[in-house]
Amino acid sequence: MSHPWSLAGNAPVRFLQTQGFAMLAPEELMGLTSLPRTALDAWLPLWNSLGPDEYLRDGGRYRSRRHSCYIQDVSGGGLSLTSRRAHFQSTDYNALHGGIDRWFEPLEESLLQSPAWTKLLTSLGALFGSVAGIDRWFIEAHQFRIDARDGVGRPTPEGAHRDGVDYVAVIVVNRQDVKGGETRVFQAHGPLGMRFLIDRPWSALLLDDVRVIHETTPIQPTGPAPVRDTLVLTYRRGGFQAANQAANQDTSAQGPQTA
Repeated sequence: MSHPWSLAGNAPVRFLQTQGFAMLAPEELMGLTSLPRTALDAWLPLWNSLGPDEYLRDGGRYRSRRHSCYIQDVSGGGLSLTSRRAHFQSTDYNALHGGIDRWFEPLEESLLQSPAWTKLLTSLGALFGSVAGIDRWFIEAHQFRIDARDGVGRPTPEGAHRDGVDYVAVIVVNRQDVKGGETRVFQAHGPLGMRFLIDRPWSALLLDDVRVIHETTPIQPTGPAPVRDTLVLTYRRGGFQAANQAANQDTSAQGPQTA
């Protein structure tokens, strides 16, 4: 595969089409979304108030998170927050934690009401829509903190995986006092792969979830506050993943949020 870091212009679209993933440097993410660094950095304190992930089947205490869901009308520009719903993945995509409804506290109201937040979600949705020709996305937004104070933290305890969606954006928000955390991307149906370290805040890895598998290796502490904070956004056509697929449509939309 060619080098993951994209360039200006339509490079993210081209890379997604040709190799199934693309990297956006922080400056490129800000250019795509028309958001200044100050708007993104204003969200950083929100990662200090994530609740513990009570579903880790390896018994770990290293992951905390929040989760909310949206529906985006790409052509019309609208974004609707749904009522609170569980995060669900089938065991086909997550053998470790799949097959159950996982309930997490929603994103904080200050983030949900931020025009910059709406702009981030809709800009990425428009990009993915231009690649796939899709005008309606079902979006799940996850705030993660991986904490290595107990000696090790696992960003992807399920190992190399797909998420069961169409596209994924993994945005590294903060990384401090840690080593490890190497990102690996592999072809889902081929021999090629790539590994690299994402260490610049507000870098974004964009993934075609049908074509590639991804994982991040464990982190270990190198200082007193060893954390890796990320924002993961998934975009899926047709509905949310749900144990009861008849319940995965947009019957619970609360109303529009527009950019």
